[in-house]
Amino acid sequence: MLRIERILCPVDFSESSARAYDSAQSLARYYHAQLFLQHVVDFDLPCYAYYADAVHIVDFLGSIHADAQSQLEDFAQMHASGDVRAECHVQEGAVTGSILSFAAEQRVHLIVMGAHGLKAADRATLGGVAEKVLRKARGPVLVSRKPARPQAGPYDAQGSIQLRRVLFCTDFSEPARQALTYALSVAEEYDAEITLLHVLEDVRSLASVQEAIARANSQINKLISPDRAKAVRIKTMVRIGRAYEQIIQYAAEVQADLVIMAVRGRNALDLAVFGSTTYRVIQLGPCSVLAVRV
Repeated sequence: MLRIERILCPVDFSESSARAYDSAQSLARYYHAQLFLQHVVDFDLPCYAYYADAVHIVDFLGSIHADAQSQLEDFAQMHASGDVRAECHVQEGAVTGSILSFAAEQRVHLIVMGAHGLKAADRATLGGVAEKVLRKARGPVLVSRKPARPQAGPYDAQGSIQLRRVLFCTDFSEPARQALTYALSVAEEYDAEITLLHVLEDVRSLASVQEAIARANSQINKLISPDRAKAVRIKTMVRIGRAYEQIIQYAAEVQADLVIMAVRGRNALDLAVFGSTTYRVIQLGPCSVLAVRV
């Protein structure tokens, strides 16, 4: 059984962070998980700090930490939903490193972050801290974003984000098979409909298309055991075209609330292949994406 017992949600008090915190609270409630809310203060001391009075510097830094702690607790209270209570932690240091270090120390099972820099001119890069965490995190990262359509991502009676439709993308690789565990778990917890999607990219003739579709459907049907299939509502879909374009288009068509994809190995989202399918769906897609690094 999948264990999601500790969830980390780093915030910078932006609207994007508030959305991520909503998602983190929802997951914490459904999985009965412990939720950590983190804010990192990245001190950049001016050069005169080297000869300034040490006592004054300590007082100054202490004041900033206290103000940040107060602001984080106010943020948690202002955006609280239901009975989930987050542990608030303020840390000093480089933002990405502090997030990854805290996640390792607390042995969190999932990081939930807001998506920044995903509009207009910023679409060329995912940008900022979210990108760096995606590159380096050892475990799953959910990049939460405001749904493209207002009717997507409704709230339940307790004020939590309710996932109705989950889209799982598979290339039948071993990482994808392991990521399927997360997709099925989320679908079961939220009683959501799940679609298993495979995209055929290199098909040229009509005969090849028909054969490839039949073969892909056969592989999809083998992914889930009959007993497990009874626990969730499952659809299957095979599309033809560029993988990331078809995933984004299909997610928009069905108004998916969450896309779940595998990340291949620790270096799959490095500079050499940062134009990967997973990255582009996170970058350009219409909804939140859970990138599962197994």
